[in-house]
Amino acid sequence: MALKMHGAGDRSNEKPGQDEYKPSEDARTAGFSIHPDELASITRGRDIKALKMHGGIHGILRKVSVSLDEGVKDSNIPIRQNVYGLNRYTEKPPGTFFMFVWEALQDLTLIILLVCAVVSIGVGIATEGWPKGMDDGVGILISIVLVVMVTAISDYRQSLQFKDLDREKKKIFVQVTRDKKRQKVSIYDLVVGDIVHLSIGDQVPADGFFISGYSLLIDVSSLSGESEPVHVYEEKPFLLSGTKVQDGSGIMLVTTVGMRTEWGKLMETLSEGEEDETPLQVKLNGVARIIGKIGLTFAVLTFLVLAVRFLVEKILNNEITDWSSTDAVILLNYFAIAVTIIVVAVPEGLLLAATLSLAFAMKKLMNDRALVRHLSACETMGSANCICTDKTGTLTTNHMVVNKIWICENLLDVRGNESREILRSEISGASSILLQVIFQNTSSQVIKEDGKTSISGTPTESALLEFGLLLGGDFDAVRREVNILKVEPFNSVRKKMSVLVANPHGEKQAFCKGASEKVLGMCNKFIDFKGESVILSPEQEKNITDVINSFASEALRTLCLAFKNIDDSSIENDIPDDGYTLIAVVGIKDPVRPGVKDAVQTCLAAGITVRMVTGDNLNTAKAIAKECGILTEDGLAIEGQEFCNMSLEQKKAVIPRIQVMAQSLPLDKHTLVKTLRDEFGEVVAVTGDGTNDAPALHEADIGLAMGIAGTEVAKESADVIILDDNFKTIVNVARWGRSVYVNIQKFVQFQLTVNVVALIINFVSACVSGSAPLTPVQLLWVNMIMDPLGALALATEPPNDGLMKRPPVGRGSSFITKAMWWNIIGQSIYQLIVLGVLNFYGKQLLGLSGSDATEVLDTVIFNAFVFCQVFNEINCRDIEKINIFVGMFDSQVFLGIMVCTVAFQVIIVEFLGAFASTVPLSWQLWLLCILLGSVSMLVAVVLKNPRMRFRFVADLDKRSEADKKRQIQMPLHSVPGSSTTTSFADPELAEFEAMDLDAQLQRIENLGATPSKAKFRAVDEAVDRIKIWQSAELDLDENKEIIDQLMKDLDLLHRENMAPRPILEISLGLAKDVIKLHNRYEDLIPSFSASEFCKATHEANMVDYQKQKSKLEVLVADYKETKSAADNLEKHIEDLKKQLAALRERQKNIGAGLGAKTKSTFLVQSMVSASRHELEIAEVSIHQGVLLQKEISIKKAGLQETLKKLGL
Repeated sequence: MALKMHGAGDRSNEKPGQDEYKPSEDARTAGFSIHPDELASITRGRDIKALKMHGGIHGILRKVSVSLDEGVKDSNIPIRQNVYGLNRYTEKPPGTFFMFVWEALQDLTLIILLVCAVVSIGVGIATEGWPKGMDDGVGILISIVLVVMVTAISDYRQSLQFKDLDREKKKIFVQVTRDKKRQKVSIYDLVVGDIVHLSIGDQVPADGFFISGYSLLIDVSSLSGESEPVHVYEEKPFLLSGTKVQDGSGIMLVTTVGMRTEWGKLMETLSEGEEDETPLQVKLNGVARIIGKIGLTFAVLTFLVLAVRFLVEKILNNEITDWSSTDAVILLNYFAIAVTIIVVAVPEGLLLAATLSLAFAMKKLMNDRALVRHLSACETMGSANCICTDKTGTLTTNHMVVNKIWICENLLDVRGNESREILRSEISGASSILLQVIFQNTSSQVIKEDGKTSISGTPTESALLEFGLLLGGDFDAVRREVNILKVEPFNSVRKKMSVLVANPHGEKQAFCKGASEKVLGMCNKFIDFKGESVILSPEQEKNITDVINSFASEALRTLCLAFKNIDDSSIENDIPDDGYTLIAVVGIKDPVRPGVKDAVQTCLAAGITVRMVTGDNLNTAKAIAKECGILTEDGLAIEGQEFCNMSLEQKKAVIPRIQVMAQSLPLDKHTLVKTLRDEFGEVVAVTGDGTNDAPALHEADIGLAMGIAGTEVAKESADVIILDDNFKTIVNVARWGRSVYVNIQKFVQFQLTVNVVALIINFVSACVSGSAPLTPVQLLWVNMIMDPLGALALATEPPNDGLMKRPPVGRGSSFITKAMWWNIIGQSIYQLIVLGVLNFYGKQLLGLSGSDATEVLDTVIFNAFVFCQVFNEINCRDIEKINIFVGMFDSQVFLGIMVCTVAFQVIIVEFLGAFASTVPLSWQLWLLCILLGSVSMLVAVVLKNPRMRFRFVADLDKRSEADKKRQIQMPLHSVPGSSTTTSFADPELAEFEAMDLDAQLQRIENLGATPSKAKFRAVDEAVDRIKIWQSAELDLDENKEIIDQLMKDLDLLHRENMAPRPILEISLGLAKDVIKLHNRYEDLIPSFSASEFCKATHEANMVDYQKQKSKLEVLVADYKETKSAADNLEKHIEDLKKQLAALRERQKNIGAGLGAKTKSTFLVQSMVSASRHELEIAEVSIHQGVLLQKEISIKKAGLQETLKKLGL
């Protein structure tokens, strides 16, 4: 290296014999006098000596023919690319279609079948002659070719999709100066000589030299592994590609690009790594292995049974020593059947479906402005039940304007003062210093081009610069007045930006802007109405704080602007942290994005809690959160510092109520995310845009980086990049994530049904009749329907609206749900019955006779089997809903595959009989096959009817207790008129909501279906009371009794197991209110133990409940004789009135609930006993309840009288 550098130096002095780095003729013609390898050597070797020998940075600028002010000329780019190379790295070439064909042919079972086909052709020709002897073998060959081609086409298209997405991932843009203009270009379009502007979070796009900047700190861990960041400045100017800007800002000269950079050399040694399997893919692989082993067992058993029967028959016929080529063909066919069963049984389509669904979702999300960087994120987002989102740019438009300003003790509305003259006259006393702090303390630029003025920079700085220009300021003139000595860029920890400047006379000033509370705390003076600097008194500080809070309550983002005159002798070039003079408080408007409120409501309806985590003022954050629908009356808004100071137990207590975290640091966000995951088991998605957000993005289950405002560090740490920074896009990612999960479930249900039926029917038939009704060619066709085509049809369905009306899937939830098992078992039983009857009694039932009766029957069995799969594929479009045609005609892929499947089935049966072992069928038999297949749709209606599967589903509830608890607690539906949130753990609710009114009424009527007449009557009366209650206008006193009666009625329904979970949505809210009421009473009476309240017996559970309530109210009435108790009770009564007022609002909602016939969950079971009562006990309970209600009324009257005496 040293020799090379000396050579470079000698060459610069034109010493002969040193031509190792001699520039090419083209380079010299273009004005370049330094070889690209020499530039690369200097940078890579950090050779400061060689750099100086070339005249330092300015010498290199001359040798690469570029001006620092003008940058590279666009017309000069091609020649630079030709001489110095492109900024691109060597990539693994994409796989060709034939490579995927070859990969598909590597399947061992297909290879075995291929051998069988070749042997079958050879033996067949020898025994049956040409061409008839080729039929079976050629049929298998054609089937293998079809399977291979369909698989290869699917894999090839999928690889192209991932290639496109990978290309999107690598799109990184940087700010450069070209043709005297500052502009954004892709890092892949950079050339040697480009002047690049770096800021916090940027990736260094190429090797180069530091020209100028402030406090530039580079993270080199990605390149060298060193954890400590490196300071870069004039004496250590080397910048290497792939490193990242951790702090500060700077301008660099690009000297080496592409494969000559250190990063390029590293990339060259790395092959393009494949995406890791997602958790679901790993799970599906495990399922596939189990099913494959089962299939292998069935295949071996089938072959053994067929072979043994064949040998036994030869023994019985005394032909055991007489073997012919026909016998060999028979045994070979048996072996082919066994191998084909393995092909069908091994569910390679599971992984294919997962990959297809993920790739399809990723492609669609790309069109919807979301770039999924990791496959697992798309899947995990479907399970997210909490989103911690930023405010600025995500919930708001990030298009900021100065709306109000407090200056010179005047509060000015900028919107109402459009005239520059008016604004300037009102702030004339401080206009000069105001323009100084705005124009000097900024990292943004004002660009004037073709008579137009534009601003390049962050939204906040752009708003301030626009305001400065509105006041008539001249950006360039102000900037020329001083020399900038030092800059402290804004970051999320400092929450301020400061700059130190010196005028031509050497006088120094510091300018500061940032978060209002932060900057105000650094000030001891302010500019008064005369434009003079005066002492900031505590009273004046309070007034300014009130202004800040007033701005914040109007959802304005507040900034304080300040300055400080610095004595030369006091410090060197350190920027002070105190002693500033406050110039102004600025209120910046950042409007909420259209549609955000609806998106938040969609999240709540989907069981996803939305929490706002922002660095803004608490009042600003609360105002925006209320406008977005995030902050409710019961919700908690807290500051990040306060949260971090809490103990773990305190955090666990408040986190369920936290909806807004303001003035938070990245560490606060990380702590919140970690606690939500570790202590509450939540699946958390978190947004981030800054470099310091990287830890939280890593900690979260799904990291969401902002594509516009986000730094490259944040993007690299994220799983998904939200390209438009819009919260609605995040909700769309969740919707597609759920769609992926559900689509794969649909395919698994479809495939398992086919597997079960194909394995059992062939095995049973082999055992009973000695032959398999489905031939290898037929099984391969079924395998193609099931795997590539079925996966393509079901795994690429777009999401429907119902997905966001159900709770997310819990971490411990079983992938194959109870409803899926019910459908698989039911459909399998139906198909096995149909195919079994046809196989063993088909000839008699269909009246088949003659020499071709067996061939016709086998064709009917094959045809019926295929049509059962076709119609069952339609059934699988929705696992729980009866109406499976919703949205079907919008899915062109699904319809296309259905049409192609049926068309090809007709061709196979009618025209390819010689190869597929089929014969043409009459129209009557075609109709029969279609009818038998379509009956599976009627079977699905029965299976999906809650009456038919309720007990089965209840028995299969395998959810973990943690999942149940979390789903019970999650906010799913907010009840109008109350901040109480109600949640549902049962997916049947979505099914109930989707029913029409008649179906819902039928569901309600079915609640009483029971063998016991008396029980039917009790349940019927309970349902009637519920109906009366929901439509009645009730006064304050009656409401409490109705609540109690309602709880009794619901408990009766639950104890008798008479109804599915969705009965009455409001029940949970009511039960919670009653529990809260009793908890408050118990707080008033410490001596009253919980055991006294809970003396309920098996025979009179509800009666004791009423009695104990009466005792409580008597005790409360006695306790109110003291003044303090009376004061406390007044507050509680007011709370109760609010709750009961909310209940009236809920009654109206229930009008659309039970009137729409009810949506609820059986959560009453967690509040009352679940002991079963016979009819007599239930009737006694109801009768005693009525008597006790009267007693309660009397007690209430006494209570009210006591309250009157106390003056309440």
